[in-house]
Amino acid sequence: MKKEAEVPHKFESLSDFHRVLGLPKPLHPLISLIRNTDGKLRPGNTFPDQFILSFYKISYKPNLQGKFKYGQHFYDFDEGGLFFVSPNQLTGTQEKNLDYSGFTLFIHPDFFLTYPLAKKIKEYTFFTYAAHEVLHLSDKEKTTILSISTIIEEELDSRIDDFSQDVIISQIELLLNYANRFYKRQFITRKAVSNDLLQKLEEILDEYFAGEKSLKHGVPTVQYISEKMNISPGYLSDMLRSMTGQNAQQHIHYKLIEKAKEKLSTTNLSVSEVAYELGFEHPQSFSTLFKTKTKLSPLAFRRSFNS
Repeated sequence: MKKEAEVPHKFESLSDFHRVLGLPKPLHPLISLIRNTDGKLRPGNTFPDQFILSFYKISYKPNLQGKFKYGQHFYDFDEGGLFFVSPNQLTGTQEKNLDYSGFTLFIHPDFFLTYPLAKKIKEYTFFTYAAHEVLHLSDKEKTTILSISTIIEEELDSRIDDFSQDVIISQIELLLNYANRFYKRQFITRKAVSNDLLQKLEEILDEYFAGEKSLKHGVPTVQYISEKMNISPGYLSDMLRSMTGQNAQQHIHYKLIEKAKEKLSTTNLSVSEVAYELGFEHPQSFSTLFKTKTKLSPLAFRRSFNS
């Protein structure tokens, strides 16, 4: 008899999460900072291997090694770092003997209501990164992140007043902005990885247009490319932007235009036929993109090339 798939437990509230961990109720119903300096706090045998949180999770684990689930895959941690999980993402681990020292900040989305960060937080693409894309911190960066976590913790431990939420949210935004800066630094220092990524991107696009994929499946998407590269769309675009100043969509458009120029200058295909071969359903969409990128219509380009 086939074993039924385990249904992941969903934590709807911070109070529920605290209870399962054996912790007192959170000081605030929508935000909680759990500091585990000595690593003694760890999930018990009854804690689910897979679970879904209804809140944001920002976690710093300096010594985390092992397998951690994010989405549908397991990723290995060679060393610790800072990582981010957005609400309603499948997460968890089957390893119970991990080093859980560090701190974790949990924030329910409702905590941001009426604040600009409610919308802006969705712009921080590292919340969509897989766990193997953890942010590794230098000693100086670590000091910065820990100092912000201390301010948040002290604010939560103090008597809540009319300014508490403003102060905490400003510190969360400061932490996220520093994480943006540190991720950019991490991208820049990964030159070898970056070069491999660019090369792999070119190979995937060349293969796509060389075969019949564009005819069958249309214009390649960022989602398709990222799946072929086993990284998230946001991480792919951020890596490319840090290296070339262009995101993944812009790279796809560049490749499309280069292929279009090649076909327009070396074949007698009509503009519509070129558009269909490149995966466009409507030739007008192709012509609009081509003119936007080259300042010439496809026919004008062909005439200028042949004149």
